[in-house]
Amino acid sequence: MTDDADPGAATEASPAAGDPVAGSPEPEEAGTLTPADLQAWLDEGRKFTLLDTRNREEIDEWRIDAPRRLDVPYMKFVSARVTGGVADLVTDVDDGDPEGPFVAVCPRGEASAEVADLLADEGYEAYNLAGGMHGWARLYEAAELPAGTTPEGVTVLQYRRPSSGCLAYLVVAGDEAVVVDPLRAFAERYAADAREHGADLVAAVDTHVHADHVSGVRAVADATDAAAVLPAGATDRGLAWDATLLDAGETLDVGDTTLEAVAAPGHTTEMLAYRVGDLLLTGDSLFTHSVARPDLEAGDEDIEAFAATLHETLTGRFDAFDDGTLIAPGHYASEDEVEDGRVTARLGDLRESLDLLAVDRETFVERVLAAMPPRPANHETIIAVNLGRETADAEAAFELELGPNNCAATAD
Repeated sequence: MTDDADPGAATEASPAAGDPVAGSPEPEEAGTLTPADLQAWLDEGRKFTLLDTRNREEIDEWRIDAPRRLDVPYMKFVSARVTGGVADLVTDVDDGDPEGPFVAVCPRGEASAEVADLLADEGYEAYNLAGGMHGWARLYEAAELPAGTTPEGVTVLQYRRPSSGCLAYLVVAGDEAVVVDPLRAFAERYAADAREHGADLVAAVDTHVHADHVSGVRAVADATDAAAVLPAGATDRGLAWDATLLDAGETLDVGDTTLEAVAAPGHTTEMLAYRVGDLLLTGDSLFTHSVARPDLEAGDEDIEAFAATLHETLTGRFDAFDDGTLIAPGHYASEDEVEDGRVTARLGDLRESLDLLAVDRETFVERVLAAMPPRPANHETIIAVNLGRETADAEAAFELELGPNNCAATAD
């Protein structure tokens, strides 16, 4: 694994219960890939077959989106080991032509280590994903956003969690830094990266009350002198801990620049986006592939009103920003959205590529509500934890957020 202090490196977090990557068994015959290795293969477009040995229910809930996949339950390999039919389980890939090496995956890297060895014994090039899906969930990468969209002397890092599509941001200006939408599982990372840039964290900011992951705002504030900052509207949702509250139109100082809070309701009532020069951190309002879903705060009777509010945010409030504004969202859904390790898009390009930004309110509401994915796993509990109305230790918090974020509507 790489050094956590390197702000451009991929890192793997280790919650209290231990690091499954470090504790993953070493195959006897096959090779081992760390989650960072696998992500590098995906980024490079390397040809390989991801062999998922979990059961169908687990795969349907959460999987690694590799261009080439084969799903074969572990127990089939156990049976084939006895009958001698291991090769038969993989030779039907693309009409009997397996391509590239196999990378076996299971929940924690144990069963898949056995499968990788079975394939290696059959003469295949095979690897085990160390730590399995739990190790994959600990991978966290950072890339610097292009210069020119922020004021001179301001550096912005985008953090990317491939397992869930969560994105966070570190804004560095002079000797001060602010982290936006931090994850609790990686709370130590942000301060370390700020120090690498010669800065101290002065604030940890959430754009809204998250429903898909446990916020790192309080953990970062507890470990540093940073202020924990939430939208003022979080109090109306039952915020049960003391935070610095910010309203739309107010600013947050960092070094010699500012983050301007922009009202962006629709996904939630209190959502704020943050403008830094020509960069707009949109949180969960506008993504590079779709728009936010409006049903994680609202009851069923209020969903249409939330969707209409989101339409006003995207076509009215965001109309104040020109086409050259660089959109940096809070989530992404596919590796297709990642370019040079970053997930961004010009607002003008999104206005052309996302039909939802060009339709009237009634059509927008109808289409957004027509094809939403399942709500994020444990979303009600996660919201309660983030509001401070329930508690969860580090391992419990990590388990709560495993899986895709599902914060986007899929109608577009």
